[in-house]
Amino acid sequence: MSGWDEGAVYYSDQAQFPHGGGATGDAENGGTSRHVVLRKFKEFIRNFPDKSQPNVFPYREALLENQNYLIINLSDLLSYERDQTLPELLRQNPADYLPLFETAAAEVLASLKSRVASESGEMEEPEIGEVQILLRSEQDSMSMRSLGAQCISKLVKVSGIVIAASKTKAKATYVTLLCKNCKNVKIVPCRPGLGGAIVPRSCDHVPQVGEDPCPIDPWVVVPDKSKYVDQQTLKLQENPEDVPTGELPRNMLLSIDRHLVQTIVPGTRLTIMGIYSIFQASNSSTSHKGAVAVRQPYVRVVGLEETNEANSRGPANFTVDEKEEFLKFASDSNAYDKICSMVAPSIFGHVDVKKAVTCLLFGGSRKFLPDGVRLRGDINVLLLGDPSTAKSQFLKFVEKTAPVAVYTSGKGSSAAGLTASVIRDNSSREFYLEGGAMVLADGGVVCIDEFDKMRPEDRVAIHEAMEQQTISIAKAGITTVLNSRTSVLAAANPPSGRYDDLKTAQDNIDLQTTILSRFDLIFIVKDIRKYDQDKRIANHIVRVHASAEASRDDTRTSKEYNWLKRYIQYCKTNCHPRLSDSAASMLQESYVKIRQDMRRQSNETGEAAAIPITVRQLEAIVRLSEALARMRLSQVANEDHVSEAIRLFNTSTMDAARSGINQHINLTPEMANEIKQAETQIKRRMGIGSHISERRLVDELTRMGLNESIVRRALIIMHQRDEVEYKRERRVIVRKA
Repeated sequence: MSGWDEGAVYYSDQAQFPHGGGATGDAENGGTSRHVVLRKFKEFIRNFPDKSQPNVFPYREALLENQNYLIINLSDLLSYERDQTLPELLRQNPADYLPLFETAAAEVLASLKSRVASESGEMEEPEIGEVQILLRSEQDSMSMRSLGAQCISKLVKVSGIVIAASKTKAKATYVTLLCKNCKNVKIVPCRPGLGGAIVPRSCDHVPQVGEDPCPIDPWVVVPDKSKYVDQQTLKLQENPEDVPTGELPRNMLLSIDRHLVQTIVPGTRLTIMGIYSIFQASNSSTSHKGAVAVRQPYVRVVGLEETNEANSRGPANFTVDEKEEFLKFASDSNAYDKICSMVAPSIFGHVDVKKAVTCLLFGGSRKFLPDGVRLRGDINVLLLGDPSTAKSQFLKFVEKTAPVAVYTSGKGSSAAGLTASVIRDNSSREFYLEGGAMVLADGGVVCIDEFDKMRPEDRVAIHEAMEQQTISIAKAGITTVLNSRTSVLAAANPPSGRYDDLKTAQDNIDLQTTILSRFDLIFIVKDIRKYDQDKRIANHIVRVHASAEASRDDTRTSKEYNWLKRYIQYCKTNCHPRLSDSAASMLQESYVKIRQDMRRQSNETGEAAAIPITVRQLEAIVRLSEALARMRLSQVANEDHVSEAIRLFNTSTMDAARSGINQHINLTPEMANEIKQAETQIKRRMGIGSHISERRLVDELTRMGLNESIVRRALIIMHQRDEVEYKRERRVIVRKA
């Protein structure tokens, strides 16, 4: 018995820590009892040094700066501990050791603060507050589909998009119970996350003589005396690019508490560290009501990071070799042409469309003005034209190549599906927001096929997303603004199916000017019948179908895709070009000149152009020149970039604005005279109210010596003046009164 009177302190931590702590756990944990672990955690927070500066302790500074939470990087913990017990314990039993870490942080904070004197001048111990520990890690995130029973109560890292966020609730950490009979008070701890408290069945009060013993289940919860923290549940969905083809994206329930609450809005891309846990769902289906053993999984979040805007997959880690390769490629004089040749290599021709799609993938720079106005940097492109001109192929290519992309078709998508919908939660009966395609593609590209088949009221929903890059919602008591910083690539057919050269541009492009002015580039893709061109296209297509190396070549093309994807990501992250002064003055002059030309044209014809040329189009040229500079990793957009941007703009939008025939454009006096003659002949030939086949009328008039195109023009002009109308799919003409 010697040694009992030496004044040493003996303690037993079995009662305090029932889970495998103390003597029984020593053998398993290799001598790491709770007390030792607590001491190690404290040492780590106090003594972890900054690698670059000696005598600077980042975690100590961070604690003093922000006393509510402390962000710990697991790689620091790994490098600090040589035998790696702490990180391993945190990984295997995070639920047991995280509270210990938080206690350690709170005690360290108290010891750091204790050097301050109180108002009375005496030194007094500060009370120990609560510090929340948030974990970060450099490891790759797991796929949601690979989370299984083997991960339960382990630390996992998952990434995805938040599609819904619930209201904040209060969650009890300690429940105060009162005995109905003897008024005995007991405090019971609650399990963290979505778990509840375990209430004992009997009261432990020993009855005195003549007292009634306490009945079974005597406890009543006293809500006012219990301790609470904030808690919120989120719904995390897989990133669209990680979902296997033809499968539905999976959802995961997340529970966040304390200082993480209300920091996340739907549509945000997240990477979370959390404890994969289970809970008994209250509203589980009737088939599972009796199944005690079946539990619902969820993740209790212990750290989260938002992935940055420019690139969706978290901070991109580029190796030194990759960076060198990218810089070397960008310094090449014909880098622009090389990138354009990588865009949709299986499509023949369409050189300018490929250049425009390349600009759309790279995008201009987003700007924030001092008064809080945001100017978009994303480029929107519309492809309008005949069937079988590879429009949808371009869309599919962009969907594969862009780092973030969502593909939808016009007829199959509603306004709510594109922007955001309000959904009622089954269990709590409250409304919450679920983001649509434009919100999920935040920071990427939305490809909309069959744009002309969309219902007009659905198309209006995209207006705000295309220019202001936000989506405002006011439904079912939810008023909010979601971000949708996306580029739009749309494909459409003219109303008659094919592009009709005999119609005006207004009739061919059957979209409102409000939506047309939001597109930076509008391409009219025509199927032109030319002998040599048709021969080359046929040769190209047959070669694509019959190439024997198709299967072997597959790896090379996928490598090229990945390279282009990485290069786009690198350029978007590291390069934000601005216009140089000389380029800006050049742009100014060319814009004023374009406006003057359009004004002169509308004065001559007496009607406005089908495609308006507004300040938005000037901004479009600015964005295009920035995108061209970004491809070369140059921080300044110079005159060459601006002149190429103006050339692209002229071949697309300006060309579309001038396309189709217009009744008075380029009419020489002789032609005007001939058209008048043709009109009188038509009126002579047709009485009011009479029918005639268009083919027959044209034939008769050409036999009289009139030119066929002049007759057709005269018919179109009469149709616009409402003097004749077409019937039976434009085959029969009827003269009106």
